[in-house]
Amino acid sequence: MQNSLSIRSYTRQSRTHLHDYHQLVLPTQGVIMIEIPTYQGAVAVGECVVIRKGQEHHFRADESARFVVADMTDLPDHLATSTEQVFATNGPLQSFLMFVEKQLAHQVHPDIEASLFRLFNQLLNEQNLNVHMDPRIRRVQTYILDHLAAPLNINLLADLAHLSPTQFKKLFKENTQHSPLSYITEQRMERAKALLIHSDIPIRLVAEQVGYGDFSAFSRRFRQHFGVSPRELSVPH
Repeated sequence: MQNSLSIRSYTRQSRTHLHDYHQLVLPTQGVIMIEIPTYQGAVAVGECVVIRKGQEHHFRADESARFVVADMTDLPDHLATSTEQVFATNGPLQSFLMFVEKQLAHQVHPDIEASLFRLFNQLLNEQNLNVHMDPRIRRVQTYILDHLAAPLNINLLADLAHLSPTQFKKLFKENTQHSPLSYITEQRMERAKALLIHSDIPIRLVAEQVGYGDFSAFSRRFRQHFGVSPRELSVPH
């Protein structure tokens, strides 16, 4: 097995397996539900789960979710000696993952792929494994991703976190580097993009599935976000 980075998606059907190398899964869109001996629950954007070689794991995710997956023969020393299996990633690594996702969407020269992995490994060495996402924010993230078609507002989300709206907005930004509303928009647009590219769902229904009853408003927001209209990305029907 060669050290490598890849972009993957999974399905809602639970899968179980193990492998003879270490694997790190870092969500870039959506969450993955995972069960390993020392952790059971969601791993969201801004987090990394470490699956050690020989460790059986169960996992599932929405089809529109995307993940950077690092297959590694060896873990950095601080990860190899740590008992932590889920930790929060810092800003530089999160930004790098966005870059990797865009790079690996195209045919990449093997030398570039090797360079990407080396830089990933260097950034991984700088991670503080004792930093964890606040469970209240993790709970809200999961709720948002499960309810993108529904109305979402600060008061509702703050109630879910058992915080005042002001406290919630501050804590959310500290944990995700996004405001709640920008995070919701980002997730809605990425879900819409994935549905347009990977399914034959009509565009108007895609808009409804990501919380837009007004198709014109959806089209405007989509073009602002990606620079193209939804129709330019949708598969032929």
